[in-house]
Amino acid sequence: MSYLNQFIFGIYPYIALSIFFLGSFIRFDREQYSWKTESSQLLHRGQLRLGNILFHIGILGLFFGHLVGLLTPIAFWDYIGVTHSQKQIFAMIAGGVMGLICLCGLFILIIRRLSSDRLSANTTWRDKLVLIWILITLLLGLSTISISAQHTDGEEMVALMTWVQHIVTFKGDAASYILPANWLFKIHVFMGMTLFVIFPFTRLVHIWSGFGILSYLRRTPQLVRRR
Repeated sequence: MSYLNQFIFGIYPYIALSIFFLGSFIRFDREQYSWKTESSQLLHRGQLRLGNILFHIGILGLFFGHLVGLLTPIAFWDYIGVTHSQKQIFAMIAGGVMGLICLCGLFILIIRRLSSDRLSANTTWRDKLVLIWILITLLLGLSTISISAQHTDGEEMVALMTWVQHIVTFKGDAASYILPANWLFKIHVFMGMTLFVIFPFTRLVHIWSGFGILSYLRRTPQLVRRR
């Protein structure tokens, strides 16, 4: 199991990130016409706004929560006086709230897509894969809250933080920190990493465009004349 742990949590993260960045670049370079959200609003407008708003609020909250929570150095939290236990409890509450918001939105979007014949006919296997993969990853993440509630000392959370920070700093012993973690955390992490693998081949690539619109803040305002 140690060899498997080393591959999944020591090598696989770099494979996933390589596919994520390189695949996104190649798709943008070769298939720019497919670089879109493929909105289904024209096919069926019912419940799209509510589902979209809830889903995006939840998923963005979870993304930036994981980004800040996992990548912020542990020494920083110690310096500002936030204990490991306090950080874990806050992460459980914030993650639970954002996770439930995202789950509600995702359920609305899934039911909407399956209940409409026009939407079902225009749903590709990639769309189904993304919806199912995010749903399973989300449910696994929410289920880890019950595990974390059994020991609020924050030690397992610190181990996961150390693992992520060792990965991004290219330290070879990263996988050893996640080895004693509960299996639910491990599966959730694996599902999350694999989401980066399928990212370039699905409509998820439109997320890059979302970050790209920040460049418009530097553009000169357009002058629009009245008729």
